[in-house]
Amino acid sequence: MKNIKKWSNLLSSNIAVLIIIFSVIAFFAPKGFSWATNYTSLFLGAAMFGMGLTIKAEDFKVVFTRPKDLCIGFVLQYTVMPLAAFALAKAFQLSADLALGVILVGCCPGGTASNVITYVAKGDVPLSVGMTIVSTILAPLCTPFLVYFLAGSWVEVSLLTMMISVVKVVLIPVLAGILIYRVFPKQVDAVRELLPLISVVAIVMIISGIVGSNAEKIMTCGALVMIVVAIHNTIGLVLGTAVAKLLKLEEKKVTAIGIEVGMQNSGLAISLATANFAANPLATLPGAVFSVWHNISGTVYAGLRNRKSGRGQEKEGIQKSMSFS
Repeated sequence: MKNIKKWSNLLSSNIAVLIIIFSVIAFFAPKGFSWATNYTSLFLGAAMFGMGLTIKAEDFKVVFTRPKDLCIGFVLQYTVMPLAAFALAKAFQLSADLALGVILVGCCPGGTASNVITYVAKGDVPLSVGMTIVSTILAPLCTPFLVYFLAGSWVEVSLLTMMISVVKVVLIPVLAGILIYRVFPKQVDAVRELLPLISVVAIVMIISGIVGSNAEKIMTCGALVMIVVAIHNTIGLVLGTAVAKLLKLEEKKVTAIGIEVGMQNSGLAISLATANFAANPLATLPGAVFSVWHNISGTVYAGLRNRKSGRGQEKEGIQKSMSFS
């Protein structure tokens, strides 16, 4: 089990590298991975189920004990990224497929990777987990409505169909995982070290499948998508952090909210594009690129926040030593 834990931690902490490696392989050998797009919802469901298995009863305490912090994170999550996506789609005059893909990413809840990055950045992990849980559970309502209003000028959006899709691939697997952990806690704890591996494999296969299926089209629009995705993600990280600071929250909370706003459940965006917009195949591409980019940018952001935290602690230590002299 120690070896499994070691490998699980290694692969989870290097998921961005794995995604890049397998994406490159899928690009040059598309037939070996394009089949995975037929199972996108299944892979995402497995990842969401794994997330549910890791949620404990105490994780819900933050929902009831810190409603102000959660509300701030929730409002920013479902305003900053959706509106930024819409503005970028207009500003760059994106095609219907790409505009839809960018908006889908912007309208999704926070991703579970944000919890790991928050931990690395020494942010408020319980708050991060709480925000992810709340935004995920409310995604069946928020995500379809936002996509319906923001993407409607590019493509026809079926509100009910999208709501059903989010319930199937997100809400049901997460709730099932929570229930199973509640009923069989000892059994789940015994295999807990395997859960991150399941999520890593699922996400890598989803993205590799998208790259394999769109290898030729990536050549024509890959650079543009990368630029838009990088700007989109940066807007989320910067505005999430800035607003939290303006509201005078503690630095750990600022870090958690900044990361949660900027890092999206891009796997859900890919799944929704695949299930609901088959006529717009390139709509899956922004989600695939975002999955790679936000892990890289999140790690950089964590390093910057760690430096700031270190300087803050050093300054506090100097002030304390002077007060005693």
